[in-house]
Amino acid sequence: MTQYLVAIYRPEKYDPAVSEDAAMGREISALNQEMEAAGARFFAGGLMSEWTAKALRLKPGGKVIVTDGPYAETKEHIGGFWILECPDMDAALAWGRKAAIACRADVEVRPFVRSSATRSAPPQVR
Repeated sequence: MTQYLVAIYRPEKYDPAVSEDAAMGREISALNQEMEAAGARFFAGGLMSEWTAKALRLKPGGKVIVTDGPYAETKEHIGGFWILECPDMDAALAWGRKAAIACRADVEVRPFVRSSATRSAPPQVR
């Protein structure tokens, strides 16, 4: 079975203490339980705010520079994610729709590459 990343996007400087209420917490918890019961949830986790991130940038000559903040300078950042095991992209998208509703946020669904040694074409998306 293929593994899929279901990533939740949050706006810059998102504060869960202000933006998330008890109803949202219950909906996310119920979704997690539903994923577990279906055998789809492999791993799930939330991320601290983007300002806690460190970015490592590769420079010429193999030098690596560490800077404060996220790597991508965007208005949205990944706030949390699930790694799901699903039979196909359609099943992963069905979970992604439920995640968008429960989290009240935009979601990205993307399949994992099995390994670099056996890398093949990505699954077809309808």
